[in-house]
Amino acid sequence: MDVVFKALADNSRRCLMDALYERNGQTLSELCEHFTMTRPAVAKHLALLEAANLVVPVWRGREKLHFINPEPLQAIYERWIGKFDKQRVQALSNLKRALENHQERSK
Repeated sequence: MDVVFKALADNSRRCLMDALYERNGQTLSELCEHFTMTRPAVAKHLALLEAANLVVPVWRGREKLHFINPEPLQAIYERWIGKFDKQRVQALSNLKRALENHQERSK
């Protein structure tokens, strides 16, 4: 999981992920259009995202398309974010139930 956090620590790599989220399955040339950095710099950032398994390349003929792999992000969600999300959903459910009970007693 450390490699995923390290890959996402860089703003350029997060921007690459955003570009792929907007349109998944882009080539290196297409991704370079979003940035002012050089093609080798974009390729280096993509390689780090691939090493973290956040981006998966798929060859289509001679084209190498890049796709987001949601699995590492889901693992982070389950380990770090989901715990807090459950508490928030439970609090909203408790509030809804309390408001409904209050409305019934007010009738």
